[in-house]
Amino acid sequence: MHITIERDELVSLVQDLIRIDSVNPYLDADGPGEKEIAEFIKKRLLESGLEVRLVPINETAVNVIGILRGSGKGKSLLLNGHMDTVSAKRMAIGPFEPTHEDGKIYGRGSQDMKGSLGAMIAAVEAINRAKVPLAGDVILTFVADEEYKSIGTEALVKEYRADAAIVCEPSDLDIGVVHKGFAWVSCEVKGKSAHGSRPAEGVDAIVHAGRVLQELDRLSQKLKEKQHAILGSPSVHASLIQGGTELSTYPDYCRLDWERRTIPGETEQEVAQEVEAILQKLHVEDESFQASAELFFWREPYEVSTEEQIFGTLEAACRNRLGRSPGITGFSGWTDAALIQEAGIPTVLFGPTGAGLHGAVEYVETDSLVDMAHILAETICEYCG
Repeated sequence: MHITIERDELVSLVQDLIRIDSVNPYLDADGPGEKEIAEFIKKRLLESGLEVRLVPINETAVNVIGILRGSGKGKSLLLNGHMDTVSAKRMAIGPFEPTHEDGKIYGRGSQDMKGSLGAMIAAVEAINRAKVPLAGDVILTFVADEEYKSIGTEALVKEYRADAAIVCEPSDLDIGVVHKGFAWVSCEVKGKSAHGSRPAEGVDAIVHAGRVLQELDRLSQKLKEKQHAILGSPSVHASLIQGGTELSTYPDYCRLDWERRTIPGETEQEVAQEVEAILQKLHVEDESFQASAELFFWREPYEVSTEEQIFGTLEAACRNRLGRSPGITGFSGWTDAALIQEAGIPTVLFGPTGAGLHGAVEYVETDSLVDMAHILAETICEYCG
């Protein structure tokens, strides 16, 4: 088996993907979403001889599914990458005018994760060129909305199955086996409005919200006692606050939103009880404290065993290409791997090297993309062969 990845072609493909503005409209009202980039990928996959399907999710979000069919007698492998990006408005250089210099491709989404999308496509195209016979199917999934609520992969796992999956988030060519989950909590604190000169008549909702913030600080310190071997400790931070009407009026309302990052083993019920305990404690201390809270969004943490076959196959392909064993790593952020793993598909994380995720300057290292494409191609041939 001789697989060749065309470096210049891969660079050109990644630059073409970066040129397409696919900013998530849930994060930036001016973002167009995935429709244009989905059409580009669809055309490329059709030209490469894959079965291709566009799956609309809403007016701006769409998934692209490309399948390279095997003979039907082997294991199937799903490769996953998201097409959306965060906002590009604060980038230092042209976000959709990709440059390639000093072995790096610059632009919004270069590392997160259009470089990976290009490597996924390049790997399958190389297998096609080499006419490698596969027994199992390769399912390329280009999904919407990972940067916000992951409605793309939520829709994907309801319809598509595979024996294993690789989510191609940037991992510095190490293999990711664990990442944190998170909860979003909204807390409404009630006060009593009154003239600012009449403190006996008013209850300051903002001051009472400050007591909630003090409890979150205590919780933050307590969470450091929990430890995961790779991820470290869970965390909590206040994210948004709003309240008050004018300078001379006691505020009767304050809303405080916070985020709780979780490690494997922590449950939604446990975090919800944690929130309720804070409110009960503050009410017992002061009966005038009135508040309610809702855990309104939850994402599970993710962890996969290194005993899974896909881990061993990918690890061997890394050794063959890189001349070393890859590191075993974890992600502090959340990825779609959690949804795929939760659907019963053993899933690992693997992607290129770069810097500037969500930052003012973002790039992906070209050599790592070429290595990634080679490694994906070998992994496909071994796992689906």
